[in-house]
Amino acid sequence: MTLAELKRGQYGIIKDVSSKNIPLKLLEMGCLPGNSVKLVQLAPFSDPMYLNINGTHLAIRKETASHILIETTTDE
Repeated sequence: MTLAELKRGQYGIIKDVSSKNIPLKLLEMGCLPGNSVKLVQLAPFSDPMYLNINGTHLAIRKETASHILIETTTDE
């Protein structure tokens, strides 16, 4: 499953961000394998996505999120 498929309020664990389409800035802000992620909100037309990654709030485009592999979880 990719981060772009996450539903509002759903949690996940980042599994892989090895794509060259992931900006270095996202990695520096904590978008790394093993970190927890929660979809907080979607903007109108579902883009961008507002996420909480290990306590850091980020807004990323759905296109970028589609390159981040996650595993869903039921809690933080």
